[in-house]
Amino acid sequence: MELGMIGLGRMGGNMARRLMGGGHRLVVYDPIPKAVKALVKRGAVGTDSISELVRKLKKPRAVWLMTPSGSATEETINLLSTELSPCDIIIDGGNSNYTDSIRRAALLRDKGISFLDIGTSGGIWGLKEGYCLMVGGDRKAFTRMRPVFQILAPSTDKGYGYVGPSGAGHFVKMIHNGIEYGLMQAYAEGFELLKAKDEFSLDLPEIAELWRHGSVIRSWLLDLVAAALSENPELKDVEAYVEDSGEGRWTVKEAIELAIPTPAISAALQRRFRSRQQQPYGDKLLAVLREQFGGHAVKRVK
Repeated sequence: MELGMIGLGRMGGNMARRLMGGGHRLVVYDPIPKAVKALVKRGAVGTDSISELVRKLKKPRAVWLMTPSGSATEETINLLSTELSPCDIIIDGGNSNYTDSIRRAALLRDKGISFLDIGTSGGIWGLKEGYCLMVGGDRKAFTRMRPVFQILAPSTDKGYGYVGPSGAGHFVKMIHNGIEYGLMQAYAEGFELLKAKDEFSLDLPEIAELWRHGSVIRSWLLDLVAAALSENPELKDVEAYVEDSGEGRWTVKEAIELAIPTPAISAALQRRFRSRQQQPYGDKLLAVLREQFGGHAVKRVK
């Protein structure tokens, strides 16, 4: 099957490699020529522009985007909408906000272009292990693209699925990432507590490996904890600064809109915010308040 792919960063590039390994013909484009050249060496057809990519695809065409959410994806879809024809398909495999995907699908539908919003999970391990694909949008387009999903997924019958109408794929991925925040935070807090128990001199890499087998908290995330701690038990040279890419914020916002309590996910998001602050103002105020009402000593910056 032939497919166009735009956005050849680490994840997009790995997905392209997996597809070519499965026998698909790829026509590729990325603003960074080096990324295109790397895939051309592996058998892809390289292009210098989105217009050229569209011209080199046979009708009916399908173009998969792995572009950053926001303006990059918006501009790319807008350009494609003027270059593609009725019966063509645009696939957004990035982490777009599901409300944007609903809007984009409606605009493309008016032009006869099908749209699939796909929540993609698997990270840098997807090349080897396969990707989990949460597909929303036009069901007929989903059926047509099934051979592509079967190559990208861990197996031909597992790891991909149609989850609902336009926006549903990115909505499901948004909640998936919110859950991920909570799970990561729980592991982080638990291992910090283990490390603080000095009297036991606990071997954290050994415990992580122990928990991987038969424990009710075993998971792929725990596998990654074990791998990280085996390489760097003290996490030397790692700064306690945790970014968020937006999906956690969107999840918490949705929870507020639906009046659904999500304390673990919300707290995990807030903890990431706190990790980026040095000498946070709020904590300084707490110290001053204790001094004001109870005469408790305040530590002064030296």
